[in-house]
Amino acid sequence: MQTANSTQQAKSLALQMASTGVVPAPGQSMTEAMALLAAARNAAYAEAARGRLGHGVSMLLRALNSQPMSYDLLSDMAAMLLTAGEYAHAASYARSALELNPIHGPSIYALGFALSGLGEAAEAGTVLRRLSRGKPRQSLMEEAPELMPLVKAELSRMQRLTRQPQQVRTRG
Repeated sequence: MQTANSTQQAKSLALQMASTGVVPAPGQSMTEAMALLAAARNAAYAEAARGRLGHGVSMLLRALNSQPMSYDLLSDMAAMLLTAGEYAHAASYARSALELNPIHGPSIYALGFALSGLGEAAEAGTVLRRLSRGKPRQSLMEEAPELMPLVKAELSRMQRLTRQPQQVRTRG
């Protein structure tokens, strides 16, 4: 028979797993699983900072094999692929992250910029405007506030492009 304390611990673990998408391996605590995940993410970003995007992507793929439901890892992969100019793949990973956490600001950011890179300006604008309000904005401001000016600049750029009259070329 479970005690009230062990029931509370189980509920707490279930909530952590649901909120992060991280599932500890058998015999591993949630704290250990989160620490290993953070180490993998940090190592991947360190590789990217050294100019070795491919190594960073490989590290994230390995981490995703053990934690496929981690929206943070999926979002990190989207960001790294976005940096590499792999817009279609970045959009795919960002969408997967948003299926798990629809208000995750960094994932919305990655999706919006990936769509913009793919020339999908209307959808990109719709996605990026989600970051101007509510929980998505709060999420981005908590995790990466330095990205908000880029969102505003991209929205302004897209707005200017849609206002420009279309040039009609005639042959003379």
